[in-house]
Amino acid sequence: EQYLITDRNAEIALARSAAPDSISRDAKILVLGRQGYETVVEGKNGFVCVVERAWMSPSDHPEFWNPKLRGPICFNPAAARSILPLTIKRTEWVLAGLSKAQIMDSLKAAVDRKELPALEPGAMSYMMSKQAYLTDDDGHNMAHLMIYVPLTQGAAWGADLPGSPVMFGGQFQGAPEPVTVFLVPVEKWSDGT
Repeated sequence: EQYLITDRNAEIALARSAAPDSISRDAKILVLGRQGYETVVEGKNGFVCVVERAWMSPSDHPEFWNPKLRGPICFNPAAARSILPLTIKRTEWVLAGLSKAQIMDSLKAAVDRKELPALEPGAMSYMMSKQAYLTDDDGHNMAHLMIYVPLTQGAAWGADLPGSPVMFGGQFQGAPEPVTVFLVPVEKWSDGT
């Protein structure tokens, strides 16, 4: 209950704010309902925008259950097919009342049994919303792109090196999803400011 937004239109607008209008206006939109994520707008361009909750954080994140966290994200078609199912699955388990440990164990088992789609090449997402609230520490964070690759070390992308714009994302990094996430900051929010 505490994770739901009572105003569906507000959640739609928040989801769309993840990417520039040129992308999000024709994207499929999912909102979180009592039974999980529901399609409320059919898309035309293969992108899917949604507002993720705190349980999409790494399993060791201290705010894993923070009901205030809202992460508007817009997946490109490859990520919609191969990363979004992780959001859907984790959310189903949360709504079923599983503990964090049970969620991670279930996810590991699903990965081991190959019940989730394999990561597709070119999978990425937009997280460019000014309205994002990703942590109590610093609120909305920064406008960025997320690039998903098979498990690798940050050095393979020059991540976190002085002067490098690439950051090691750490959202998944095999915990237990077999995915590494790199963040690339962008200079503008989705509204162009």
